[in-house]
Amino acid sequence: MNNVILIGLPGAGKSTLGVILAKTLGMHFIDTDIIIQDKTGRLLQEIINTDGVERFLEIEEECILSLNKCHAVISTGGSVVLRSRAMKHLTSDGMIIYLEISYDEMVKRLKNITTRGIVLEPGQSLRDMYDQRIPLYERYADIRINCSGEAFESVVENVVLKIREHTAVLAEHS
Repeated sequence: MNNVILIGLPGAGKSTLGVILAKTLGMHFIDTDIIIQDKTGRLLQEIINTDGVERFLEIEEECILSLNKCHAVISTGGSVVLRSRAMKHLTSDGMIIYLEISYDEMVKRLKNITTRGIVLEPGQSLRDMYDQRIPLYERYADIRINCSGEAFESVVENVVLKIREHTAVLAEHS
């Protein structure tokens, strides 16, 4: 395993947790939302508003496909699971950790929904987005971590423990 990839809903804490986790594991940290902004010179919400959801997803996928072995904790955008090529690339050289939060927790955490760069299809509600993505997160996850109501330090400890357990199991079977 070269990379640790964080997936989950908007507001799950992927970026915040990712920085702390990278420091704890002695790895680099990559935030794919920042890569998108650097590549385009625009904010995520601006891309979605101007170019549309489909073009945003294409840009996100291009950025994911450009990542190679980087020994990093990679924080992805919540929409990354909508592109199977992107997820195949991520799973090829990394452990996928799904940071789970409840719908109510997501709504509570999302204070800046109109400026944050959340991918919602036209007419799609937050509830619809939640229901659409949960099965995808579950499908791709090697490890699932409940983050609802948990302190970041506690979540980081849980993630490190689960990574070590998962790595030991993989080593045992190879």
